[in-house]
Amino acid sequence: MPVTDEMVCFSLYAATRATTQAYRTLLEPWGLTYPQYLVLITLWVEGEQTVGTLGDHLQLDSGTLSPLLRRMEQSGLVRRERRPGDERVVTVTLGDRGRELRSELAHIPARIAAGTGLPDQQAAGALIDTLHRLTETMHAAAQPPVPADNRTPSERH
Repeated sequence: MPVTDEMVCFSLYAATRATTQAYRTLLEPWGLTYPQYLVLITLWVEGEQTVGTLGDHLQLDSGTLSPLLRRMEQSGLVRRERRPGDERVVTVTLGDRGRELRSELAHIPARIAAGTGLPDQQAAGALIDTLHRLTETMHAAAQPPVPADNRTPSERH
C-alpha cells in the first residue's frame, strides 16, 4: 500500500480532485466552472451579495474572485454594481443568463449526492459537519505561532 493511502491529507486531496472532476463533467455542457457554479448557487439561494461576503462564503480571495466575476459578468451570468453612497462596496446579482440556468442546473446536486455513495442525508450531514470542523482546525493550525512574550521576531530585536 502506498504511504499516501495512510495520509488524511492525501485522502482529502484525492476526494477533492474526484469531486471537482465530477462537477467539471456535469457543468461542461454549459461552459461553467465549479467556482462559477458556486457563485450561482449562492446567488440563487441567498440573493444579492457583496463581493466581500461572496469571497468569505466561498473562501476565495479577491485576486481569484474578481477575475471570476468579471468573466461571469461578460457571459451575462451576474451583474456587478458599485453601491450608491459607498463606491468601495460592489454588489453582485444574477444576470439574465444566471437566472435562466437555475432550472437547467437543478439536477446537479442530486447527481453529485448520488455519486458520493453516501447512504442518506444524515450521513451526508455528518460528513459535512466533520469537514467543517476539520476546516476550522486546519485554519487555526495554519496560523503562525504567537511567541510567549506576544512580540513578533522583528519587535524582539
